[in-house]
Amino acid sequence: MKTRRGACYSSCRAAAGEAPEAPRRKRRRTAAAEAGSSSPAATAGAPARCGGGLGDMFEELPDDLVVSILRDVASSAGSPADLAGAMLTCKRFRELGQSKVVLSRASPRCLAVRAKSWSDDAHRFLQRCADAGNLEACYLLGMIRFYCLGSRGSGAALMAAAAVGGHREALYSLAVIQFNGSGGSKDDRDLRAGAALCARAASLGHVDALRELGHCLQDGYGVRRSLLDGRRLLIQANARELASLTAAGGGSVKAQRRKHSCLLSDFGCRAAAAGEAHAANRFLVDWFATRPLVAGGTGGGGEVAGMTEEEGGGGGALRMCSQGTCGRPETRRHEFRRCSVCGVVNYCSRACQALHWKMAHKAECTPMDRWVDAGAGDAQAINVAAVAAPAP
Repeated sequence: MKTRRGACYSSCRAAAGEAPEAPRRKRRRTAAAEAGSSSPAATAGAPARCGGGLGDMFEELPDDLVVSILRDVASSAGSPADLAGAMLTCKRFRELGQSKVVLSRASPRCLAVRAKSWSDDAHRFLQRCADAGNLEACYLLGMIRFYCLGSRGSGAALMAAAAVGGHREALYSLAVIQFNGSGGSKDDRDLRAGAALCARAASLGHVDALRELGHCLQDGYGVRRSLLDGRRLLIQANARELASLTAAGGGSVKAQRRKHSCLLSDFGCRAAAAGEAHAANRFLVDWFATRPLVAGGTGGGGEVAGMTEEEGGGGGALRMCSQGTCGRPETRRHEFRRCSVCGVVNYCSRACQALHWKMAHKAECTPMDRWVDAGAGDAQAINVAAVAAPAP
C-alpha cells in the first residue's frame, strides 16, 4: 500500500489534472533560504521597512489602529523626542503621525520646545498642532509669536483661540496683556477686560489669576473695590497653593520648608518653592537670556533699545519682569509697574509682585545703600562748607 507521498498517489493526481503537492520539507527549506536571504548583507540595498523582518505584519495593520497607537504615544509623551522617534520609524508612521487626530492629543511635555532648539521645523510642528485644535500648542505658539517674534496680531489670536477653548494659562496671559496694554500704547489698557479674564481663569483653578483678582478687588483695579472680598480671594489662593505643594511634594509642609524655605504666600506662610514654570514661561526666560530686548519688544533683529542711566546708557529701556520664572518682557518703555520704594524692580502683574516679594525682594527692597550714600554726600558737603567758610 502506497502512502500519500508515494509515486502512485502522485501519478493519480497528475492523471486527474491536479498539480502535485510540493513536499513539506522542501517548502520549509525554501522558507529558511528566503529568511537567510533577508540578512543585513543581502538587504543592504533594499529599502528599510517598518519592523524589520516583521514589516509585512505592520503593513497589514489598518490605518485607524496605527493612528490610535500614535495618538496614545503623543498624549503620554514626556518630551518632543518621544513622538519624533516614533514618527521616524518608517514612512508610514511619519505620514500617519501628522494626522490631526494625533497632533490634537499631543501632551504639553510633547510640545515643550526649548529656546535653544527653536527652528523653522519646530515652528511648523507647533503650527500644525495648533491647526489641529491643540489648545496647548495654540497658547505656546501664541506666547512665542507675541513676545519673541514680534507678531502681535497672530500671537494674540492664537492665545485667544486657546482661551475660548478654556485654556486657563491663555486666559491669564490675555488678562496681563489687557492690564498693561501690551503691544500698544498706555491708552490701550482695558482694566475691566483684564479683571474679567482673571475671573474666568481663577474659576478654572489658576492660582496666579486668583491672586491677581484678589489684589484687583483690594485696590479697586478694574473692579469695584472690596477689601473683604479681595482678602478672601487671597486666602483661597494661598490655600490652593499650599494644597498643591503638599500634593506635589508627597510630604508635609514642614518637611518641604526644611528643603526650600521660601516665602510665597501673601500672609507670610512659609512653604516650599512653587513647581516648575509653564513651558511658555521657560521659553521666554531662555530666549531673552541670550538676546537683547529691542525697541519693538522682540529678541531678534531690530534696533536695540537704549539702556537706563543705571545700566550705562541714556533714556528708558525695555525690561523683563523681575519675577524670575515669568519671562515676560515689556513691549514698550515703562510698561510694567515698578516698586514704589526702591524703584529697581518691576513686574508685569500684581501676582508676580506678590510672589517675588515673598521669595526675595522683601530682604532687598530697603534702599539702605541710597540712604548711606546720601548721608555720606551730605556729610562731605558739610565738611567742604566748613573748610571753605572764612574764619571769624
